Amino acid sequence: MSEYWLISAPVDKSNQQIWERMNTVTEKASLSNNYKFPIPELKVGTLDSLVGLSDELGKLDTFVEGIVKKLAQYTADIMEDSKDKAQENLLANGVDLNRYVTHFQWDMAKYPIKQSLQNLTEVIAKQISQIDTDLKSRAMTYNNTKGNLQNLERKAVGSLLTRTLADIVNKEDFVLDSEYLTTLLAFVPKSNYINWQKTYESLSDMVVPRSTKMIIEDTEGALFTVTLFKKTVDEFKIRARENKFIVREFNYSEEELHAEKEEMTRLSADKKQQYVTMDIPGLNVSQQDYYAYVYFKIDIDLFKFK
Repeated sequence: MSEYWLISAPVDKSNQQIWERMNTVTEKASLSNNYKFPIPELKVGTLDSLVGLSDELGKLDTFVEGIVKKLAQYTADIMEDSKDKAQENLLANGVDLNRYVTHFQWDMAKYPIKQSLQNLTEVIAKQISQIDTDLKSRAMTYNNTKGNLQNLERKAVGSLLTRTLADIVNKEDFVLDSEYLTTLLAFVPKSNYINWQKTYESLSDMVVPRSTKMIIEDTEGALFTVTLFKKTVDEFKIRARENKFIVREFNYSEEELHAEKEEMTRLSADKKQQYVTMDIPGLNVSQQDYYAYVYFKIDIDLFKFK
């Protein structure tokens, strides 16, 4: 980022001469690029009113600067996959920050110069407070969405004992709609594959012979199906645990698996939506216009210079 200095000069007949002289000196030594920073004739009021407003402006200045920094940080956070492009998305009124500052124009519609500095300060404070409230709400929504999505993503790549099975199991792997039979999923460590094949049929009565099938394998072990009579399920689980086979609590449901997939898709879309747009009441600002709030910071500085 470039460094900017605001230099105050008297407004009189010699103003243009001062401007030309400064340009001549600084450009010859390549010290700076200079731009005019037009300040309207604000309704200054009395010296007492300015003194009384001084402390208030100092506090508001700090508050506004804090909000602007939080907006910038929020932009970087929601662009986590392309943080290197965060800077080019920090625009003010649709233009990059350099052009905005060097071609600054007072917004007469939002901040009528006929109003007192006290009134203008109150308008700015109210708008910034609303922005702060909306930012907190948006950030909370984003963080909740991100957290929920991360939980689902962890389940999708975690241990076979806990990971989601939405993209793993198929309807054909299970005996469904049977009055007597059911299919269980058992996690078997790699070192126990042979033992599983030898013993699963005898872990309880009424296990369907040769009904086991490996569904998925990872570095630690694999999930196997086994079909048996429902009334012997409890006994099978106990005997399986004794042999270091862990039966997963899982009932195949196409509706639930489909809902889980849709939830991940929805959360991904919601997370991206936090990047695409952020409409703030009264400002209707898109995500690319976040840094329009720098405007308020400049407004306050102008009051001080005046």
